[in-house]
Amino acid sequence: MAPEVGSEAPDFTLKDQNNQEVTLSSFRGDRNVLVVFYPFAFSGVCTGELCAVRDDLSSFQNDDVQILAISVDHPFALKAWANAEGYEFPLLSDFWPHGRTAQDYGVFLEDRGMAVRGTFLIDKSGIVQFAEVNQPGEARDQTGWKKAVADLAA
Repeated sequence: MAPEVGSEAPDFTLKDQNNQEVTLSSFRGDRNVLVVFYPFAFSGVCTGELCAVRDDLSSFQNDDVQILAISVDHPFALKAWANAEGYEFPLLSDFWPHGRTAQDYGVFLEDRGMAVRGTFLIDKSGIVQFAEVNQPGEARDQTGWKKAVADLAA
């Protein structure tokens, strides 16, 4: 089950596309975090969503907010995808144990071995302030993310 608004976000430590560990709780007290789960690197809808983030990065990542995009892909695949698309934000690998973080967030499809499109805005105290879950093939409307980020900054 996905964490609900008002609940504490499950902590995680995952490797990014540069094989560096990133821990959610390391942002506590410093920055809000927009956690964006997506099914697979190089897939059409995922590429479209993250290219929209790339093209309007300041709406999702700034001095007050860090975006962390998570999939079950291996860090090497994420590195190739980041290089191909010019992503300058962390792409985190939930590769092993396979989908553990997606499971903790209630967005893992066990029978398909992938995450669905879950989006969670976590405040500086580690509390979920926005939560949205979309199914595979169902693109997200990023207007809601922008509003949630703006509301948190206000």
